[in-house]
Amino acid sequence: MNRGAVAEINLSAIAHNLQSVRKIVKNRPVIAVVKADAYGHGAMEVSKKLFKENISFIAVAFTGEAIELREAGIKAPIIVLFDTGEIKDFFDFKLIPVIYNVDTALSFSAEAKKRNTIIKVHVKIDTGMGRMGLNGNYIARDLIKISEMDGIELTGLLSHFSEADLSDRSYAVLQLNRFNKIRETISGKLKRKFFSHIANSAAVLTFEDAHLDAVRPGLMLYGYSPINQKSEVSPPTHPSPSRGEGEGGGEDSEPRTTSPELINLIPAMKIKTKILCIRSFPSGSPISYGRTFITKRPSRIGVLPLGYADGYSRFFSNNAEVLVKGKRVPVVGRICMDLTMIDITDVKDVRGNDEVIILGKQGKESITAQELAYKANTISYEILTSLGNKSKRIYVETH
Repeated sequence: MNRGAVAEINLSAIAHNLQSVRKIVKNRPVIAVVKADAYGHGAMEVSKKLFKENISFIAVAFTGEAIELREAGIKAPIIVLFDTGEIKDFFDFKLIPVIYNVDTALSFSAEAKKRNTIIKVHVKIDTGMGRMGLNGNYIARDLIKISEMDGIELTGLLSHFSEADLSDRSYAVLQLNRFNKIRETISGKLKRKFFSHIANSAAVLTFEDAHLDAVRPGLMLYGYSPINQKSEVSPPTHPSPSRGEGEGGGEDSEPRTTSPELINLIPAMKIKTKILCIRSFPSGSPISYGRTFITKRPSRIGVLPLGYADGYSRFFSNNAEVLVKGKRVPVVGRICMDLTMIDITDVKDVRGNDEVIILGKQGKESITAQELAYKANTISYEILTSLGNKSKRIYVETH
């Protein structure tokens, strides 16, 4: 048995989610964000699928990611969002750089003149993220300077919302207004329009004014909404006798998220493993490090071949559920480096090597990335990238 879990990636779900985005934005160009190995889904296979779906652009964080896609045969235009270090790579692999300052633009101009060519660039405006981009009182001046450089064709302008879920809508409005003012100023002075984009997944869903010339979704493509929509409080899903001592309370009253269904998105990732072995314990038996779980009844404990080294966070210790034979069962004891224990006492006919769902659907039940993120006090992005990048990936197409 291999260690860790298997990530089953449904490419048909990604195609479906792309179509959902296109319907919302009225067929504006979509810049598909596949950075961080497509949020753990595998940038190469995901990009191939998106290319078949006639994606307008692909966006990555660093040139290394872009080069891997080019070498895999991806011919779609690729925007590199952060990295401008190896300037020659942009020319050699036909990449679109995002420029943040005049000095970088000068370097691209020098390389373009040396090659007797022209490179199309996008320029980022810092409207309030405080991370990268032109800012201050001379943005328009710097944009004009960049546009006049030899070998440079300034084709795009972009910015970035500081709220991934737009929970503070007033600040997003302020950022958009700043961006629009700069767009209008530079377009007026140069007598032409620029391909402008700022909308993340949350803006695709809730902020139509931000759709502009194109949208830049990431999380949506993988089947999740960044908007924290929560359902009514769910009742306990397993009997209280299986609860151990020292676990902490309150998780049974946690609200569950339902946003993918509400906006017609299909989660593309399923994380699954198999039971390594099953052990029987009497009441009063400690499980795992620190004895944080002690059985309160005769119990059957399943051991799973994954742990925090495989992306399954220690925050899930005594604080998460998995699916076995379509039923929720609790994680018990501390997550180990290589192993995780689950209480399968209430599920009949469970045997070694039976499938266990860590993330995804089994029968009528499902475990979502948002649910796991809530339990780990993080965000669904981290859940997907952690589990997806550490698991062995397989690809399916199921409609």
